[in-house]
Amino acid sequence: MNAPLNTGGASVLPDDAARALLIGRIWDVETSGPRVVAVQEDSVFDLHNLAGTVSELLERPDLVADIRAAMTSPRWETSEVVEASLTQDPARPHLLAPVDLQVIKACGVTFVDSMIERVIEERCGGDAGRAAAVRELVGTALGGSIGAIRPGSPAAAEAKKVLSAEGLWSQYLEVGIGPDPEVFTKAPVLSSVGLGAGIGIPSFSSWNNPEPELVLIATSEGTVVGATLGNDVNLRDVEGRSALLLGKAKDNNASSAMGPLIRLFDGGFTLETLRNEEILLSVEGGDGYRLEGSNSVARISRPFEELVAATFGKHHQYPDGFALFTGTLFAPTQDRDEPGQGFTHHLGDVVTIRSSHLGALINRVGRAEELPEWSFGLRQLFGYLHDQRLLQESASTGR
Repeated sequence: MNAPLNTGGASVLPDDAARALLIGRIWDVETSGPRVVAVQEDSVFDLHNLAGTVSELLERPDLVADIRAAMTSPRWETSEVVEASLTQDPARPHLLAPVDLQVIKACGVTFVDSMIERVIEERCGGDAGRAAAVRELVGTALGGSIGAIRPGSPAAAEAKKVLSAEGLWSQYLEVGIGPDPEVFTKAPVLSSVGLGAGIGIPSFSSWNNPEPELVLIATSEGTVVGATLGNDVNLRDVEGRSALLLGKAKDNNASSAMGPLIRLFDGGFTLETLRNEEILLSVEGGDGYRLEGSNSVARISRPFEELVAATFGKHHQYPDGFALFTGTLFAPTQDRDEPGQGFTHHLGDVVTIRSSHLGALINRVGRAEELPEWSFGLRQLFGYLHDQRLLQESASTGR
């Protein structure tokens, strides 16, 4: 039996929603396509006349002022849109992932706790049954002192020598405390899912978990203008077999979830606000199982600026902007089924990722092969925008 997605509209918004400048995307059933929207408490405003895509909107030089000026006549009610999203009702307007043309990038191994779990995955070759024994071995060898090491520092280089001598150096430790962070492409453009959608675990994985993350939203110039929540779904058994299987472990149908909305920076909400954000996770199974955890952004091992600089610069540009998953502290290890087997998802699990300033992203776990296929790509988006432009021109000329 599936646990219900029964949260109300207000509860998916930030705690200070009245002060938050929130934008996103809605599937508009009247025009059969995505609309850029702004949300103010229980009102949703259609911004299509301001921008056809979120990517285009974020490039406006007077972004905050332009959006606020366009929020005049609401088109939808937030509670109705959220309900349709959580029930995945295709006949009503519902939220999509709040990005569109942005490239979806992700940073891995940015927290010490998750770094050690990646080492354990590698050491046990993706076999969950060996994880407990390997966890004890690695924990004893590291002695807990590695957590205070600044990545790329002389102390990190010395730690590498010590661990290498013990035969414990790992590619995950290299990106965890070495000079260069791990940055990879998480998902194709337009493939991410939003609030209420199913998140996909492929049938070939039997050891996997959610990854609650802060996602930074950047423009074509690499300027971070806002943030949202994300679930960088992880297949531990696949990546644990080989880091060269990262693509197979990370990029599957509905394996990237973001939302519910992007909160833009303004006078009361900035990048500094996010440095101490606490991201809470809960997993509720239809069998009564419950898992809780948190991702304390303050414990990240590299500052946001370093992660953004490793992603964007003279070495790599993103003309439509990018969304950057910043990594997670959370790596569940408690047993769910058999002793020593640790945590893995069950089909039907409801995953809620929540933070005070960004709201709540809620999704249900399903088989990647059985969830709705990704069918709305760039050709469909450009065709929709072209048709909408023709309709607007026709209406303005009276033809």
